[in-house]
Amino acid sequence: MYTSLEISNSSKFQVSEFILMGLPGIHRWQHWLSVPFALLYLLAIGANTLILTTICQDSTLQQPMYYFLGILSVVDMGLATTIMPKILAIFWFDAKVISLPECFAQIYAIHCFVGMESGIFLCMAFDRYVAICHPLRYSSIVTNTLILKATLFMVFRNGLFVIPVPVLAAQRNYCSKNEIEHCLCSNLGVTRLACDDRRPNSICQLVLAWLGMGSDLSLIILSYILILHSVLRLNSTKAAFKALSTCSSHLILIIFFYTVVVVISVTHLAETKDTLIPVLLNVLHNIIPPALNPMVYALRTKELRAGFQKMLCLGLKNK
Repeated sequence: MYTSLEISNSSKFQVSEFILMGLPGIHRWQHWLSVPFALLYLLAIGANTLILTTICQDSTLQQPMYYFLGILSVVDMGLATTIMPKILAIFWFDAKVISLPECFAQIYAIHCFVGMESGIFLCMAFDRYVAICHPLRYSSIVTNTLILKATLFMVFRNGLFVIPVPVLAAQRNYCSKNEIEHCLCSNLGVTRLACDDRRPNSICQLVLAWLGMGSDLSLIILSYILILHSVLRLNSTKAAFKALSTCSSHLILIIFFYTVVVVISVTHLAETKDTLIPVLLNVLHNIIPPALNPMVYALRTKELRAGFQKMLCLGLKNK
């Protein structure tokens, strides 16, 4: 029987575990999706590891823009690893049971990594702003010390900022149902099972999301407005195109990332039930960016492609 109740009435929770049912409406054949999900996960881990290795080994890539890309790769691998092993275990081994602490820990990790990814996008936008609008001062502004401070700030900001989300979820009273129509522990999916008022959780998540990622997005937009204003003042069309081309990869990624965040937030506000599309969108938002980010940069950044070729040639020579 799926519903498991604590014997002791003194326990804070009556439900002792949750059951992750998987993708709603397609439980019988959802295991077929394990193949593309597994491939996306392997791509995310492999491509991001390749980027990290290339940046570490190629001295020409050891500059701020690629340092931020390397940090983004670490965050992406953390985000993908937070959800995919459990999802694949559900699809392959029917391992649907997840303990309460594990579930709340997953809620924390997902929010933390997504927030850090947003913060790194902001750092990368600032890097491009300084490089284009203040090129002569770039080396004195964007230093290794600044990169370290910015990274630590993003880690601590998001690590502390999202604590209220799982803490409030853990304080709810789960007294009857424990089946979650989802592949992962989302805050909305979990707290929907609570027997008491879950509005504080919903309000807290939305407020923190708009304060955190909303402020990041606002500053990113401001950076690109200033970049566009600076580029339009250039007399040379070629120089303007070259300046904007250095931002193209970053723009593609942030448009995709924040578009999905906005869609998920609107779904949250509308109190949409856990139907297939919102759940699938939520899962894909946590796995596609880790797989997409390195591919976009690899395809659109000449220096990074050259670094891959150098490393590949070095590996063939060593053999």
